Amino acid sequence: MRILVTNCNTTQEMTAEIVRGARAAAGPGTTVTGLTPAWGPESAEGWLDSYLSAAAVLDTLRTYEGRYDAVVMAGFGEHGREGARELVDVPVVDITEAAAHLACLLGRRYGVVTTLERSRGQIEDSLHTAGVAQNCAAVVGTGLGVLDLGDAQRTEEAFVTAAERAREAGAEVLVLGCAGMTGLQRAVGEKLGLPVVDGVAAAVKLAESLVQLGLRTSRAGGFARPLPKRRAWGRPGPGPGPDPDSGPDPGPDSGPAPDSGNDPDAAPAPM
Repeated sequence: MRILVTNCNTTQEMTAEIVRGARAAAGPGTTVTGLTPAWGPESAEGWLDSYLSAAAVLDTLRTYEGRYDAVVMAGFGEHGREGARELVDVPVVDITEAAAHLACLLGRRYGVVTTLERSRGQIEDSLHTAGVAQNCAAVVGTGLGVLDLGDAQRTEEAFVTAAERAREAGAEVLVLGCAGMTGLQRAVGEKLGLPVVDGVAAAVKLAESLVQLGLRTSRAGGFARPLPKRRAWGRPGPGPGPDPDSGPDPGPDSGPAPDSGNDPDAAPAPM
């Protein structure tokens, strides 16, 4: 099984960290390839960054020519997942939804600990759209920017402080509210005495389950394939290959490639 993990920003180092977390969660026989958009924000922090990031990630998927069986979108609270589900003919799992759904299995109410406070509105909207907002006790920012997460000690201390606020608000489970926090659950789980869900790991396991069960996105209604029409994309030319930090291409031994080269302007292949 092949899983594509899309970073929502252009920072290669963050893609590499996300891929490490995804591979740690993946089961035997699953290969993980990370994709970094060729354009867009270096970190997604705010509405403008999020919409720009969504377009860049969709363009990256549209032009990617490798074979894969599922997509994990590693941008917590970022836009684009619905468009990706229209675009590709494999399961698409967003780390925001994945983490929230798993958290709901572990406690009555969960809290999200994220980066900057300005991200709260996006995350709350994303959870509402996914139908899991009613179980969210709080979304709390650490005050750290996405690119500050490389300082492990500072990140851990800020996370624990913010997590205490989420627990006071009624959270029984905590969710890592940024893909760049992947792996942090091991360091803070015991300190906090609460289950901590990593969205990257959760999304990988859910993606594997969907593929193993033979399930794909429904084409009846909201996620029907895009209507054929002329679309002018912002970046012409061949698509990007796998992220160089995500390792070598695992070889041509997986399932079928997505139909029509992922180009929504091409005629849809028969299902």
